[in-house]
Amino acid sequence: MNTKNFESKWTPGRIGIIGSGSWGTALAKIILATQPKINWYFRFKETVRQFKQLGHNPSYLTNQEFDIDRISFHTDIPRIVEESDTILLVTPSPYIKNVLGKLKPEMLKGKFFLNAIKGIVPEDNVLISDYLADEFDIPIDMIGAISGPCHAEEVALGRLSYLTVSCADIERACALQKIIEGPQVMCSMSDDVPGIEYASVLKNVYAIAAGICQGIRHGDNFQAVLISNAIGEMARFIDAAHPLERDIKGTEYLGDLLVTAYSRYSRNRTFGTMIGKGYSVKQAQLEMEMIAEGYYGTKCIHEVNKTVKAHIPIAEIMYSILYERRNPVEAIDELSKILS
Repeated sequence: MNTKNFESKWTPGRIGIIGSGSWGTALAKIILATQPKINWYFRFKETVRQFKQLGHNPSYLTNQEFDIDRISFHTDIPRIVEESDTILLVTPSPYIKNVLGKLKPEMLKGKFFLNAIKGIVPEDNVLISDYLADEFDIPIDMIGAISGPCHAEEVALGRLSYLTVSCADIERACALQKIIEGPQVMCSMSDDVPGIEYASVLKNVYAIAAGICQGIRHGDNFQAVLISNAIGEMARFIDAAHPLERDIKGTEYLGDLLVTAYSRYSRNRTFGTMIGKGYSVKQAQLEMEMIAEGYYGTKCIHEVNKTVKAHIPIAEIMYSILYERRNPVEAIDELSKILS
């Protein structure tokens, strides 16, 4: 969506980031390229101490130096929310209820939330935006999402990256676009918050499938067929779950799927490769020491699809492998017979 001649009267104000992993660190770097200061939440005071001493995140993207005078560090969720106007959520989806459970609806009045989590609230099986709206009475025009084919590691390397910010209120999306876009980050805007959130979940599921196929030594020919069918599944599911006129070939949908399915930086693809090589789910999770959102997303999509009823055979095969312990070779062989 072109915004060259669009001016927003709304401003994001003070930016607070909740999440200190690789994606949270990359977003902090992106935002500090356009904003003078940020608030940033870390779970442990010791991590903050090390960050201040070293000048970089001691655990993630450790080659990225920060001007610590431009960061207000927090270890208290209510405090960072109180001192921020726009809050970026970048925690893994399994932890989001615990994080937000420290807040009360009255604390969030007037706050804008930008969801950067590539997952659904586990057990509840609802989008982050829906959870915020239903649990905390946040108006939909005060909730946005950010996504796109953008690996944190490439942001750290200064490579050209593309993101999309979305909000039902296009004026706010425009204002957010201006704080994200910089010399190495291109940013577009959208009003399709649920579609982008679902795409962020589904692309991780399909990246696990791509990894499994690599692990069992299926070649590039099959990978091309797999991902071609995956984008069709993504379109069917999202259109059924949230009907809206959208171009599924956009970078926030197809682009994000491609980079997650093919990149060596993709933890979901790596997770899938390990499953394909014979690791159990637990073994793969322990060895990775990082969360593969697609594992949780697979179950959530399976549950949501009981209502949506979209034709998504790849996602359902992934559920049978990850949650019903089906043999990956046998499952992919079955899948290969129905793909076209």
